[in-house]
Amino acid sequence: MAKNKFHDGPGPSQRQLRVGELIRRTLAEVLARGDVHDPELNRLSITVGEVRTSPDLKIATAYVLPLGGQGQEDVIALLARNRGELRRIIGKKLAMKYTPDLRFRLDETFDQMDETRRMFSEERVRRDVEG
Repeated sequence: MAKNKFHDGPGPSQRQLRVGELIRRTLAEVLARGDVHDPELNRLSITVGEVRTSPDLKIATAYVLPLGGQGQEDVIALLARNRGELRRIIGKKLAMKYTPDLRFRLDETFDQMDETRRMFSEERVRRDVEG
């Protein structure tokens, strides 16, 4: 018998999106409140832009950026160092049967938005869009 599929195409399922958003909110809250026992991490303001989960919900990749964009590599290293504690806290707060393994990447969407704005401000592009 064939397995039921609730979505077509390569995009994430509704369940992946829902779990990713729950993890994003919880992770942002934990980082904002300073619930982690690492003073270096607690002194930073970190934006959690998005969390993507694998189809089996075993891995969650969080896209993060420090406020002001300074010390990006340091933030990734600090989060990776505290990955186990963050996973435990998220698992408790969400009461999930299985808490995904956390991975951290830099959120580059802000840079992409700046580049898009710059492109749209060019004279020849404005002429094509308006005309």
